[in-house]
Amino acid sequence: MMNTSLLSSIAKQLMSADEVEVEGNRLRVFYSPQQRLRCVTFTMGDCEYVAIQQNPDKLSKWGQLARSGHQVVQFKDVQANRFVAVAVDGEAKEYSGGKSRG
Repeated sequence: MMNTSLLSSIAKQLMSADEVEVEGNRLRVFYSPQQRLRCVTFTMGDCEYVAIQQNPDKLSKWGQLARSGHQVVQFKDVQANRFVAVAVDGEAKEYSGGKSRG
């Protein structure tokens, strides 16, 4: 299981600050090159993840939530190159149906 409390904290910080504090480390928020979405790369356990602001132009339910004013952050496992969790308005939930790490 992933630490959803930590993911919630990261999501809230990502959407409101230029730095995110993760386990005592201050990490710089950067912007994705094409869509200019807020992102931060962090380590949880022995795995590397990236938190990415949801693109509101996407036609998914997450994009729809972002378009309607919700703060949506997706969490991606860098090594596996797959999304593993989502936070909506600071409440994080792990995706089911796969091996979770962290």
